[in-house]
Amino acid sequence: MKKLFIYSDELEKDGYPADCPFSSKRAGLTYALANKMGLFLDSLVQIESPVALTDQETYSFHKREYIEAIKKASQGELPLSSLEMGLGTADCPIFPSLYPYSLLAAGGSITGAKAILSGDADIVFNPSGGFHHAHAAHASGFCYINDIVLSALTFLQAGLRPAIIDIDVHHCDGVQKAFNATDQVLTLSLHQDGKTLFPGTGAVQECGEGDGYGFSCNVPLPEGTYNKIYNHVFCEIALPLLNSYNPDVIILELGMDTLTGDPLAHLQLTNTVLVDVVQRIMALKKPILATGGGGYHVENTVRGWTLLWSVLSETYEEDLSLGMGGVMLANADWVGGLRDQQREPFDPQQKKLIDSQIDTTIEEIKDLLFPLHSIKR
Repeated sequence: MKKLFIYSDELEKDGYPADCPFSSKRAGLTYALANKMGLFLDSLVQIESPVALTDQETYSFHKREYIEAIKKASQGELPLSSLEMGLGTADCPIFPSLYPYSLLAAGGSITGAKAILSGDADIVFNPSGGFHHAHAAHASGFCYINDIVLSALTFLQAGLRPAIIDIDVHHCDGVQKAFNATDQVLTLSLHQDGKTLFPGTGAVQECGEGDGYGFSCNVPLPEGTYNKIYNHVFCEIALPLLNSYNPDVIILELGMDTLTGDPLAHLQLTNTVLVDVVQRIMALKKPILATGGGGYHVENTVRGWTLLWSVLSETYEEDLSLGMGGVMLANADWVGGLRDQQREPFDPQQKKLIDSQIDTTIEEIKDLLFPLHSIKR
């Protein structure tokens, strides 16, 4: 089966303003680095151009008046009603290419979903996707069109039950709200605690309603969360739920803002643990539609995505990890290699506090959700 990397240089022509923390150049830089390292040489690994969404396709989730507001904002029209929809704020700026860029970037994920449905691919990565904060009629957190929701709806319409795994440092509030009342989508989010980070949501108790009760799982993480404890919580919570739910397909949001050194967040992960997580997900033997997401230290994000693409595409070689990553040197500069060295908190008291908080969270989630899924403790 093909492994598809979704990319086109059309995504490089415009995009977010240069002064916006969200850099739309990351996908192109990831493509360039992966190409330089020979990660597209395998005959089963192919580059696929994204197909822009049509207005009609966005209406399966987004309100028509909201899409029209995005279109008009791109043309310089910004009435009060658009501002009330979150357009024109500091984290959702208006720029001339906003409308076509959003349709193309989000469309890449739907392109990938259709490739999986057609049987043309079993692994797809759209680094330009991952807009998990967008709501049906409201932009938020650099997100305008929610490709995660639209991809899940594409799978649902084909009769497949997806699981959404979101490892971005920010809670996937737009996605959770979209599927809050259904048991046909399992949403798993590991994120920095909303008490200390935007968007302020994602508590353990937010686990769905009605038919969807128990099908949203939130793992709020304390500041300073490090590799070993992150891997522990993933194995203790995410894997049992995934095995119980047994999805037909997995949507994986790969935000890199969990990495140490990210200017907008406060976790202390290195990309080595993300390799472990992706490999555990791949071991489930399900089709995977992976997307980009957050990541505001551009170099670390590009290096992380390139490393994870090497794992997803099964072009991974151990010697890619032999360089000394910047984390090893206690700074944010990369001096060679893709894979960082393992790292734990230097302060034993901080480590003890993090471990205690996460152990408490694990027990809360197990008490709340495991009985609903008939998972033994």
